[in-house]
Amino acid sequence: MNPESRDLDLGKGDVERPHFEAVTTLSDSQAIRSVDFHPNGKLYAVGSNSKTFRICQYPALSKLRHGHQTAVYPPSVLCKRTKHHRGSIYCTCWSRDGELIATGSNDKTIKYMRFNNDTNQLVGHEMELNMHDGTVRDMCFLDDSSTKSRLLASGGAGDCKIYITDCGTGTPFQAYSGHTGHILSLYSWNNAMFVSGSQDQTIRFWDLRVNVSVNTLDNDRKDGGLESSAVTAVCVDPTGRLLVSGHADSSCTLYDIRGNRPIQRFYPHTAEIRCVRFSPSAYYMLTCSYDNSIRLTDLQGDLAHELSSVVVAEHKDKAITIRWHPTEFSFISTSADKTATLWALPPS
Repeated sequence: MNPESRDLDLGKGDVERPHFEAVTTLSDSQAIRSVDFHPNGKLYAVGSNSKTFRICQYPALSKLRHGHQTAVYPPSVLCKRTKHHRGSIYCTCWSRDGELIATGSNDKTIKYMRFNNDTNQLVGHEMELNMHDGTVRDMCFLDDSSTKSRLLASGGAGDCKIYITDCGTGTPFQAYSGHTGHILSLYSWNNAMFVSGSQDQTIRFWDLRVNVSVNTLDNDRKDGGLESSAVTAVCVDPTGRLLVSGHADSSCTLYDIRGNRPIQRFYPHTAEIRCVRFSPSAYYMLTCSYDNSIRLTDLQGDLAHELSSVVVAEHKDKAITIRWHPTEFSFISTSADKTATLWALPPS
């Protein structure tokens, strides 16, 4: 059974809302900015402002029950590296096969390491990339099917370029120009296409096969496109049909990629949105915000009509990033309250 096929009624108020429970909480000495699940869902990696990098084990959820107040324990940490960077870790991502993991920092560097999926251990020497001249804000892996090499797209502050690195050779071989403000978010959904969101208030689509931006969404569009607000987060659903963007003005925009048209703009939060993510089957969407909350929005139905959304988790300070589990109906959120918490919906 698809975990997302459970009927969550988001339209009947807080009494009926889905009650996600905190399962584990990782605490740090500073804000935690980044997290990503291993593709097999058994592990997740966490990067902190304290420069600490950890790989944690995904817990068993069999004992989770509605209404039973259980203690929230720290996760089992399989690997911990202190002073992994010379600065705060801003982003973390796994390759699609789980054999590489990369981190980006405000020390302007990217590090990536090989990971053994059988032993759950980092192996060999880490590679360090130094082509950025500002904070590395986000990254995403792409796979070059023609050469079977893993490619890493990365962007951030400084020269506002997006760099493509061949992780087999450790060589950046392409630099995309076009954005005029800091790149705040990157997301890929197939082997060749990825999208970027920027402080310059634009979203750009990129295709490795043509080496240029193939489409730009900006606030100059006259058909109800983006308004004047930095694009802080972008995500594309697994089919490549639907884009959601989060903005500094607390809004989200849903966009029909194939029809090249905006569907609607709505305001699920009261402060800047920091991350947006579709659930694995795109039935739902998570957003997290500087208003401390994580909201779940129902995408089943007419997307042009008013969307139902509810708060499903809250932090004591700004919520910074979120990631869905690859197969379970659970997610991790990180916060300026110095925690990374795993939330799950108890069995019905």
